[in-house]
Amino acid sequence: MNAAPASRNGVGPSSVALPPGPWQTIIDFLAEQFPAIPRSTWQERMARGEVLDAGGQILHPASPYRPNSKIFYYRSLPAEPRIPFEAVVLYQDDYLVVADKPHFLPVTPAGRYLQETLLVRLKRALGIDTLAPMHRIDRETAGLVLFTIQPHTRNVYQTLFRERAVSKQYEAIAPLRADLALPTVYRSRLIESPTFMKMEEVAGEANAETAIELLETKGALGRYRLHPVSGQKHQLRAHMAALGIPIVNDRIYPELYPDEGAAQDYSQPLKLLAQAIRFIDPLSGQVREFASRQGLQF
Repeated sequence: MNAAPASRNGVGPSSVALPPGPWQTIIDFLAEQFPAIPRSTWQERMARGEVLDAGGQILHPASPYRPNSKIFYYRSLPAEPRIPFEAVVLYQDDYLVVADKPHFLPVTPAGRYLQETLLVRLKRALGIDTLAPMHRIDRETAGLVLFTIQPHTRNVYQTLFRERAVSKQYEAIAPLRADLALPTVYRSRLIESPTFMKMEEVAGEANAETAIELLETKGALGRYRLHPVSGQKHQLRAHMAALGIPIVNDRIYPELYPDEGAAQDYSQPLKLLAQAIRFIDPLSGQVREFASRQGLQF
């Protein structure tokens, strides 16, 4: 079994399986499989040695198509604006890296983000090609993100999150609601919304649960401690909005605003922080506790 080619400049390759079909060359297949990418772009990538077979050999435009195999290619973006904030590594050993992520920085490559992601920056800074996230937080959210180092222990750590064996604590700044009795536990059923990016509440058995506590107030705003028992996408943001107290500067809930793209306003971060995390290490049996060094301002 062939391993994936190594990362380049912190970015690992994407892979695609080659099914049976009429294509004569690799580039014929790629041009049809990815219609949004011009054939000329694939030619340029091949000329740079960015398309490889499963054995790590460079493929060329004339390379024959071989079904029932796999190829790898490296993504590249023509222009990727610098995100002007840095993560801090809070902890590192032979198995784990704990990073304190700033607002606006995505955890992993997607869409228009590649080099400007926490994973790629850490791979480059630490020189660890096998780094992989144990979990994810939203690009707009700041705070703790944990990574595994060793491929053979990755699943045992990621299983902690799948089995809800990790205690996560967030802080948020949001409006006050005089008639809302706190602390409380809010439960609902969340599913992907037809509206791009959003989750929505529907009738049915709850699959999302959040404990909510008010810590302090200032004017019309409060500082809340949020403890997600489950881990649904956008759970905290959706639950706070559903309660009529949407998190300050949320551009998705309750109303979806247009993507700012390159015109990102860095002065209005989402007031949500992944503040603390606690779990029993499945390898050592020790209690692991980490806390963000960041704080939210009213």
